[in-house]
Amino acid sequence: MIVLGAGGVGKTTIAAALGVACAQAGTETALITIDPARRLRDALGLHTLDGVPTRLNPDRLKRAGMDRELRLSAMVLDVKRQWDGLVEQFIPDPATRDRILANGFYRTLAGRFAGSDAYAALEQLYEIRASGRFDAAIVDTPPAAHAFEFIQAPGRLVQLLESGAARYLLASPAVPGAGLAFKIASRAARFVMRELEIFAGGKVLSSIADFFTSAAAATAALTDRFRKAEAMLRSPTVHFVIVTTAEPDRLAQVRELIEELHREKLAPVAIIVNRYLDEEAWREPAASRRSTPHLPLRSTPGGSANHNRELRAAVAYLNEYRERLRNDRARVKTFAEALAADMEVMAVPEIPGEVGDLNTLKRIGAYLVRGGIASDRGPERAHRRASGKTPRRKRK
Repeated sequence: MIVLGAGGVGKTTIAAALGVACAQAGTETALITIDPARRLRDALGLHTLDGVPTRLNPDRLKRAGMDRELRLSAMVLDVKRQWDGLVEQFIPDPATRDRILANGFYRTLAGRFAGSDAYAALEQLYEIRASGRFDAAIVDTPPAAHAFEFIQAPGRLVQLLESGAARYLLASPAVPGAGLAFKIASRAARFVMRELEIFAGGKVLSSIADFFTSAAAATAALTDRFRKAEAMLRSPTVHFVIVTTAEPDRLAQVRELIEELHREKLAPVAIIVNRYLDEEAWREPAASRRSTPHLPLRSTPGGSANHNRELRAAVAYLNEYRERLRNDRARVKTFAEALAADMEVMAVPEIPGEVGDLNTLKRIGAYLVRGGIASDRGPERAHRRASGKTPRRKRK
């Protein structure tokens, strides 16, 4: 399950809650996080970048009132380590491998190339699926990147390796130094190098030439690996979930992302509206409706000025909160009605403070289970939505 969404919407928290919910449903689950907040990292016991999913500590689970044998493993993605692993896997010669790892263009590719962190997460998912160790994997996508970069990353890397500029260098005995300087003197060669500069993000011509020369023997194998990762995204067992909040600009971003996914013949299985203010979302999933006594918030003739001022401030805050609640509810209702009839839209309530313990993740996971997202469901609906054959919701 791949969790998409803009930065700042609580993607990492939702991904972690999904991991907890899936594990509680009895599946062997791997959680791949990108940049969790400190408290969330502590809650999951993610203190080191081991590069492999590690089972949550049984004592930590017991303290949270959870089964000590819960089969949840988690990891923080190490982008550089993931890229270095690819080099080590596909470049068998130690001297060539060391030259690539020290290459300036390679470091740019692995660190600043658009989508490099997104592809590292995708590569980690590929490895987890290939291992056969886990029944389910939850991937938190990079916060800084546009959500769709995750989908585009493999294709962009294939484009890089198969670009005319790369073919030019691989077909020529390019060697950094005077020979390269002579070679780029022609107008055609300068055009080729400018094309590579767009990919590299800097004028590192010698590094570029040396990188492609060193990697020439592995280009076909790397391209094949990138294409396999791209094909994995279209597997019927891979699901996309979009996390958002109820703000107008966030919902607009979700609409754009859904359209982009549809153009790629993909579709999300669910939209999760995080930090939602609808009072119905505040009910515990298994609890009956609870009533809240009405509190007399009005000025009293005998009250002090400070007391009355505090009451007026409280009333103003509650009125503002109620107005925001109404606006959020109306906005999300309109948003949901425009989606396909079988698109899951579920709400997770706003939780005060920073989420940083397993109990809170378990509570959030319970809302997601209630919506069906953490259960074992077939992917047919998502593929029907991608084909555009599913009708819109009917307005009530």
